[in-house]
Amino acid sequence: MQTIESIAQKIRAAERISPEEALLLWHEAPLALLGELATTVRYRMNGRKLFYNRNFHIEPTNRCVFNCRFCSYRRPVDSPEMWDYSMEEVEAIARSQQPKGITEVHIVGGVHPDHGLEYYCEMIRRVKKILPQVAIKAFTAIELSYMIRQAGLTIEEGLQRLIEAGMEAIPGGGAEIFDEEIRAQICPEKGSTAEWFEVHRTAHRLGLHTNATILYGHIEKPEHRINHLRRLRDLQDETHGLDAFIPLKYRNFGNSMSSIGEVPITEDLRMLALSRIFLDNVPHIKAYWVMYGKTTTELALAYGADDVDGTIDDSTKIYSMAGAQDQKPVMTISEIERMAAAAGLTAVERDTFYHEL
Repeated sequence: MQTIESIAQKIRAAERISPEEALLLWHEAPLALLGELATTVRYRMNGRKLFYNRNFHIEPTNRCVFNCRFCSYRRPVDSPEMWDYSMEEVEAIARSQQPKGITEVHIVGGVHPDHGLEYYCEMIRRVKKILPQVAIKAFTAIELSYMIRQAGLTIEEGLQRLIEAGMEAIPGGGAEIFDEEIRAQICPEKGSTAEWFEVHRTAHRLGLHTNATILYGHIEKPEHRINHLRRLRDLQDETHGLDAFIPLKYRNFGNSMSSIGEVPITEDLRMLALSRIFLDNVPHIKAYWVMYGKTTTELALAYGADDVDGTIDDSTKIYSMAGAQDQKPVMTISEIERMAAAAGLTAVERDTFYHEL
């Protein structure tokens, strides 16, 4: 019979645990033990380094063909809070970042009904012309699948066009929760789990780096979270194309699921720790500070996280519109260095591909 201690011994010995063992840890392991085990794995994989980058976001629009129940970002076309940047506005945002030593631009937004694949290829080309040294990490799998299929192309053909335009990596958004029944309740119109995997699997085959996410803390249960992790671990065994995993906490302000409330910080830490322990083949676990807030992010460093994302420079609204603590999110390098030092870590600047700078 499996015990918490026997599972802990496997983790300390760098042995893979099963989904059943992960679920037992979730329900029965003390949080302090999960932190210890996650830290053991974290040090084994990344030493005492805390990674960050100099980045900013471009969110071209919050108009979207989908209407996910958890989303606080989307606005209808007649809303005064809807925006839809022109190419010139996108260029102006890119130019504003020229003197700041940025190494990555992260482009995501709503799935716009009128903007096709060539529109986004042109956007990438323009941003790359202004910031030639900056890596462009762009579009969730759901955005990509929609624009590529609307263009009448295969996923491979569409990704090739975006690569030729200058796209170099894909963020992990749009995964939400892979369980189809839960997905049907929280985002019934959205692209499917199968589409998410098709985009990422194809991207890995083409040499693109990608991340992966989960949206947790809504109507899903621990077994759905563990199954989500298991499917990602299987993908990584197959393709070796994931750089980082980012657990994203459901925030309940301004959406149609607001009555659910939010899970406590202890559950955030448990989610981070189980992610680090279970995803033994994914190099990095990111505590996205914009979502958690800086205080919880600092706690996350004791529960397996080795990356905090980047400086952001008040360039994203996705979580601030959902009620996140930092309404104008900016993290200075000195703040990151202090956060690392307080946790006994060394802050290490990286590029998009985790090359140390």
